Amino acid sequence: MVCLGDVVGYGADPAACIDMLAERTVGAVAGNHEHGALGLMDLEWFNPVARAAVLWTRDMLDADHHAYLAQLPLRAELDEATLVHASPRNPEEWDYLLSADDGLEVFADFDTRICFVGHSHHPGAWSLGSSGPDWARHLAGPRAQVRIEDGRRYLINVGSVGQPRDRDARAAYGLWDRDARTVTVRRVAYDLSEAARKILAAGLPRPLAERLAHGA
Repeated sequence: MVCLGDVVGYGADPAACIDMLAERTVGAVAGNHEHGALGLMDLEWFNPVARAAVLWTRDMLDADHHAYLAQLPLRAELDEATLVHASPRNPEEWDYLLSADDGLEVFADFDTRICFVGHSHHPGAWSLGSSGPDWARHLAGPRAQVRIEDGRRYLINVGSVGQPRDRDARAAYGLWDRDARTVTVRRVAYDLSEAARKILAAGLPRPLAERLAHGA
């Protein structure tokens, strides 16, 4: 398992998420919510709802959890892929890659064939090669697959497990098949009502619970 950051920040089980991350990942990087929970960035960067969640999360983690998050880099490489939460260009600035230009402008900022990103919670893909640039704003449905071709490089956003924002409430994750040379975005239904109940029971802001059902 590979994690692109923000394993904490919105949900009611931050410690359990960190424990699973520590046990299962072969590669992981920090997101802005890890840095917020660690006190490594100005919380004025967050909107009021996200700020409240970050402060609550900070109090829910013990010293071991803090230590684990603190050692996560902002950028890592795994085989032919670069891992980064927001953008390979100045990862600490937490830029969103949303438009065609946003993605295509940062190919010079990574050297590997693939760069995996998250942050926007919107699955999508950009590629560059001899036949020119390509951009898939949405990776959704049964054909949500990117084939890794010779002579091309790729920037791929695999979406969000915990808080999708592309109007599909199911959890999103990417399956990277290095033998088949494909990256497939998969969607998985989960118990939205129970996740929302736990968020409210924890005293977290109501919008964090309500938005789950809308995938927004």
